[in-house]
Amino acid sequence: MGKQKKTRKFAVAQKKLISAKDTRITKNQETQVKKSREIEEHKGEAENHVDQTPTAMFFQYNTQLGPPYHVLVDTNFINFSIKNKLEIYKSMMDCLLAKCIPCVTDCVMAELEKLGEKYRLALRLAKDPRFERIPCSHTGTYADDCLVQRCQQHRCYIVATCDKDLKRRLRKIPGVPIMYVHSRKYSIERMPEAFGAPKF
Repeated sequence: MGKQKKTRKFAVAQKKLISAKDTRITKNQETQVKKSREIEEHKGEAENHVDQTPTAMFFQYNTQLGPPYHVLVDTNFINFSIKNKLEIYKSMMDCLLAKCIPCVTDCVMAELEKLGEKYRLALRLAKDPRFERIPCSHTGTYADDCLVQRCQQHRCYIVATCDKDLKRRLRKIPGVPIMYVHSRKYSIERMPEAFGAPKF
């Protein structure tokens, strides 16, 4: 007596259920239409919003900038100054040939504290009494967003940074000069009255 061969069934009739998120259901179609309408309304609102130009601007020239200069200092600018053995207060005065007030926001201080023991000298330098402390009212401690937001609100600052991404963002804001470390001294861009700054 031989073994009986079992044949596999190929076309087994199974009932398929439509998923709850299927587009053929009328409720889902209605929600999609509502979402598309909301997106279109928000697009219209975004297009109509135009940032108000500050009154201190004369084309690209910022009339609000003048001695004593308020310089917003970024975290990496302090670190680069220490690496290049530059005394921040004196080097700023040499670059701008005028009195400078270095300003440190709460976010920059928080970033320096987060960096830990390795950057304790930078933190001690930022706590110098000659540095003006600016309080932050926003949430989070990301210094780049904080500095950009502050520059958009008040065009009376020079921003000192060595961060390429932050520089790129600041160049989009007209009338905000950028100070950075170049060949062991401070240089400044987008500032016509900076006589002490080296020309490239």
